[in-house]
Parts: sequence; C-alpha cells; structure tokens
Amino acid sequence: MANDYRRLVFVYYCSGHGYGHATRVSAFASHLLRLDPRPTVHIVSSAPKHVFSDSVALGGISKLTPSASAPLITSIALYRNANIDPVIVQPLAYRVDRQKSVEVLDKFLLEKDLKVAEESQWLRSIRADCVLSDAAFLGCLAANEAGIPSILITNFSFDSVYSYLSTPFIDEPPKPDPALNALLPPPAKAPDELEPDVPIPLEELSPLVEQIHSGYRCADLLLRLPGAIPLPSFALQPALPSSDWVDINTRTFKASVVDHLIQPPSTYKLHPQIPFPPQYPPKPLPREVRSAPLLVRPTNPSVFTPEGRSRILNYIGVPEHLHDPDKTKILIVSFGGQVFHKPHSRSHSRTPSKAATPSDLPPGLTFSPNGSAHPADHPVPLADTQESLVDPERHAQALSDALKNAALNRPDASPAENKPATSPVPAPAPARALPAHLTFDGDHPYTRPRGLSQLRLAGAPPAAVPTSPRLSTQMPAFVTIPPTPRPIDGFDAPEPKWDGAPASGEGEGQEVMEAEPRILPDASWIAIVCGVSKDWGREDGEELPENFFVAPRDVYMPDLTAVADVLLGKLGYGTVSECVDACTPFVYVPRPLFIEEHGLRLFLSREGVGVELTRAQYEQGEWADAVEAAWRAGCEAKARKRREGETGRWSREGAKMAQEVVEWVAKWKAGVEGGGGTRMKVERAASADGMGALG
Repeated sequence: MANDYRRLVFVYYCSGHGYGHATRVSAFASHLLRLDPRPTVHIVSSAPKHVFSDSVALGGISKLTPSASAPLITSIALYRNANIDPVIVQPLAYRVDRQKSVEVLDKFLLEKDLKVAEESQWLRSIRADCVLSDAAFLGCLAANEAGIPSILITNFSFDSVYSYLSTPFIDEPPKPDPALNALLPPPAKAPDELEPDVPIPLEELSPLVEQIHSGYRCADLLLRLPGAIPLPSFALQPALPSSDWVDINTRTFKASVVDHLIQPPSTYKLHPQIPFPPQYPPKPLPREVRSAPLLVRPTNPSVFTPEGRSRILNYIGVPEHLHDPDKTKILIVSFGGQVFHKPHSRSHSRTPSKAATPSDLPPGLTFSPNGSAHPADHPVPLADTQESLVDPERHAQALSDALKNAALNRPDASPAENKPATSPVPAPAPARALPAHLTFDGDHPYTRPRGLSQLRLAGAPPAAVPTSPRLSTQMPAFVTIPPTPRPIDGFDAPEPKWDGAPASGEGEGQEVMEAEPRILPDASWIAIVCGVSKDWGREDGEELPENFFVAPRDVYMPDLTAVADVLLGKLGYGTVSECVDACTPFVYVPRPLFIEEHGLRLFLSREGVGVELTRAQYEQGEWADAVEAAWRAGCEAKARKRREGETGRWSREGAKMAQEVVEWVAKWKAGVEGGGGTRMKVERAASADGMGALG
C-alpha cells in the first residue's frame, strides 16, 4: 500500500569552517536527492545558504498519495543556519592565532550541553532517520542523545586540528626582503604586528580536545574521503596528540602515519562503540570505516568546448582574442572568500573588466550543471563562519603588497610578444653552492636580466630560485609535488632545502643575479581574481593592468577552475578536489598549523599537480616561476582533459555512495526492528538518472 512507508529523513550537519565542507556537503546531498524515492535532507550549518544552492534547487514538495492522511513531505531539501561548531581564528588565510582559537573553543564548549539538548530534541521532532556530519562533532553527539545513527563523512576531524595547536613548530611571519621592499612605501600593517605564534601547552588543550573527540566517538560509520589524515575517534592508532604524527624537522608525516593511511580501513583496530542512552534499543551494527570517493561539485561539460570556454570568459570580461587556450594561459587567484587589493599598473591602464555581479546570465550560459544560477562563491561571510574570524584588512594588505611588488609591465614584454631583454645586467652576486641534485639553468627562455636563475630538480620541471639574502638559510621558493622520488611509497618526502654551505666541487663559478618580483611568467598569461568587491578595479583612482580581470561574484568556481591553466590559493579540500577533477595544476601557499594539509599534499602527489609557494614569495609578488613550474608539470594532463571533457566519473561514484548510505540506514532500521517492517518500508533506491543502481 502507498501509506505503509515514508521517505528517509537525513540531517546533514556541515561545519562552517571554510567552503570546502559546504561544497562537498552540497555535492553529496545532491546525490541523495537524485535517488528514487527521494529522501528529505535537512542541511544545518553556519555556512551561508547559497553554497548549498545545488542541493536546495533539487528539493521540492510533491504529494505521496492523494489520500488526505498521507504525508506531504517528500523530495525536500531544507536549510537551517545554526552555530554548530567552533572555528579556528586566522589573522590571514594561511596563518592561525592559536590563543584566540582556544578561547573560541572554550566558549563554544561552555554551551555544548545546551546545544546538544536542543539539537537532539529537534532531531526527534522531525523524525530523523540518520545524521550525516562533515565534520561537526555536535551532530554526532546530538544524534546519539536522540537514539539516531550517525555517519561521519570527512577527510579529517577537528580534534586533530585543535590538538595540533600544541606543536612546537613556530609559524613565524616571513622576513621582508630589503632588496625588494626598498622601492615601496611601508605596508599599512607590518608582519611583526601579527600576534607571536606561541604553542598551547598540552595540559591546557587536552581537556578541551577530549570533549570534541568524545563527540566524534558517537559516530557509527566513517566514510573517509580522499586527502585524509588519521581520524583518531575511530582508529586506535595513531592516537592523539596529533603533534606526534609530524616530524618537526621535515614538516611531513612520520613513516608510521603514512603507513596507516595507505592501509585498507578494514584492517584498522577501532574504538568500541558508544551506546545509546538506555531508553533506546541497542545499536544493531558495529562501527565501521569505509573509503569514500572524491566528493566534488560537477563541472558543466560545455566549458571544455571552445564555445563554452568563450561564454564563461566573455561573462568575466576577457576579450575574445584571449580565449584561445593555445595562445593564452589563465591563472586563477582564489583564497576562499578573502578580500584582495588590486595591482598597480606601472606604465598604462585600461578599462577594467566587469567587477560587479551582472543581474542576468548571458544567453546560453548555465553556470551549474543542474541549471541553477549560482550566488557568490566568495560572499561577505556570515557572523558564525570561519571566514568572519579572518582579519580581512591584514590579508588584503598582504595581497596588496604582493601585487604592488610585482613587475607586471616590464619594458621587455608587450601584450603581443616577449621582446629580448635589453636592461643591463647588474654585477653578479657571490656564488652560492647547491646540493648535488640541484643545478642552475642560465639559458632558460624566461631568465631575465634581473630575474631569477633557474633551478632544476631531478624529476621536476625547471624552476627559478629567488636570490634575496633571506634565502641563504631557507628552502627554495617552491617545491613541486613530488619533487623527487618519495621514500615511502612515493608519499610525503622531505622538501629539498638550502644548507648555505658549499659542497665539495659544487657551486664553483655559479653566479646568482638579483631578483625582481614577477606575478605572471610572460605576456601570454592573464590572471582572473575571485572574491573581490565590485570596486576593486578602481581603487586609488587607478585601473587594472591589462592582464588582470575580475571574476563576477556569482561565477561557478568548478567551471572557472576547469577553464584555468593554473590556480593559486590556499590548500583546502574544496579547491584541491576541483583542481584534481579538472586536471588544473595548483600553486598553494602553505598553512603549516593546519594538520589537514598533510593529507591533501599526499592526495595531490598521487592524483594531481601541486607546487608550494612560500609565504614570503607570495607576499612579495614572486609567483611567476611557481606558476610556470606547475603549468609545465601539468600541461599534458590538462590538454588530455580538454580533449576528453567531463567524464562524470565522480558523479557516478558519488551516486553509488548515496545508495549505499541509504542501504546502510535500511539495514540499521531492520536490525532495530528485529527485521520487521512495522514502522517503515524502505524501498531499494535507484538513481533517477540511472547512475547509482547496483547490480
């Protein structure tokens, strides 16, 4: 009979800490909502509603049966804004304020019990069948209190993140390079104005971290996403504190941790299950860890065609003569909602690209594969989101300084061609020795008179080495992943370092020239900046240089990432997943106090191209060589991707995962009910588009 069942009701708790969580929650909720029969999905998060637009657009109300007694709720996607998790405080997109982060956590935990009581009561009131969490521990805790199973879907958990605030590694701001800064006015905020980085004592952190850890312990199933680090609430080892997982000298995971990550999850020894309160039946299924596919927002297939590429570039305001990928390469600059200042044109200006959000989409352009127009991927953050705790003035100043430092309009380059350099070469600097596996290439075509000498790493593309005085004791400006053969199954090798001391027979007669910062490798590149205000192109009464463009705020980032030749940003799951999906090389500024970064680096080493740009080089505008190295390492894979187009691989795997979740819930409910169907009949789910059915 039509009345003897109702649709499953899922509640999806989504962390507000960055857009990566929101984009993958939106992607998986969309898979669930394409099942037949469709479930109801409630999304609860402090992230803004618009980033879940794919999921919400799929929801709708339709009658289950004409009978007046039948429920009307079916095929619904609902959103509720709630402060469900603490956040890490960041003065810049790639820096962490440890003390303020602990203060925020402490305040949140004081309200934890009240929040759990409110959420568990609400879960019972809507008759939720299962809680999904990415990766808010409060959702797992509330589900357990309500007698409802919970599934953790993530690549990391915040008990590890907060625990890592005890690491003895000191994240010092980069020292300014006098050679590059002498010609510039002093920045509005000097690096030394940032709070000193001071480790939090373990004895102070541990009681707070334990409360987060206990919340995750309530989860019954872990679907571990790619780019994972250890999740200590499931596996017994590696255990907290997470600072023990990392070699402080190499800033890489220890061998034992990498070994753990490459083992099948079925081999892990797990923590015992946390039981329901006594008024509920016992849990019928044991705890389990499963590997999950990449959850990523789909790309519109049209962007891989010349027409689709031109439509999105026209929308941004890029002239048609710059649409040919064989002649023009594109750098996307995106730091996930941060505010940017524009570069200053040194010799000329022109009418800037469209910075304001258009009111209508251009004819024939669909920015979302489901047909919906997307609101901002980089809006003004809400009060409860992680982005609200980033100091926008400091980060804006960092990028402003970087762009002002860059020589975008060099006398040896024009929009049409690169002319031979004519500037006199300054007196050579004293020779500097390199390790045996590093060699200079002075004949590289992009070597400049005051440019960077070329560094070749065995197994990696050529890269320019900045020669400012501060690098005498630092690493090279960037490291391609993988830079050399990895010692542990190809993963997480230590990065090559300068040692500053000549080795026997090495470095003799080698000369290093002074560097002038460059953002783009040559005149064949353009840059598209995301997440800026509509007035960004007209600050200080000056217009944008001709090779810089502004992306409208409602541009669909997976499509823009697919169009790009290289993307520059911070290392986060959302950007990494979209770069891997689109075969777009990724230049990233490291965030050394985010332990999640280690898992994402391992993932990039296997599935994509990643090039690290040091914070000092980023802030001083020396991006060009990292961009070029990333492009050289990934251009062949990018060309193949453009030929084959969107394959739908991750959509098929995500649809299969959605069906398996529904089947797991059905099995749970059958176990609770003794195998009967007195309360609910769950039909076997098959994807509406035919991609999720199992044989």
